[in-house]
Amino acid sequence: MGFLVTTLIFVVVGIIASLCTRICCNRGPSTNLLHLTLVITATVSCWMMWAIVYLAQMKPLIVPILSEGE
Repeated sequence: MGFLVTTLIFVVVGIIASLCTRICCNRGPSTNLLHLTLVITATVSCWMMWAIVYLAQMKPLIVPILSEGE
């Protein structure tokens, strides 16, 4: 549930950032394409970093070993 909700939040933030870039930085078709590409790349990169960290916590590779005193 948390993975899906946060993924949807990243999608909404990416759409809002794309719209803001389109409205604020409207200088021509080639610069609009560049700005849109940068926003999409940044959003996907941040989402991938979050997803890797989130999924790595679900099934860790190293299991903690408890001593007998604990």
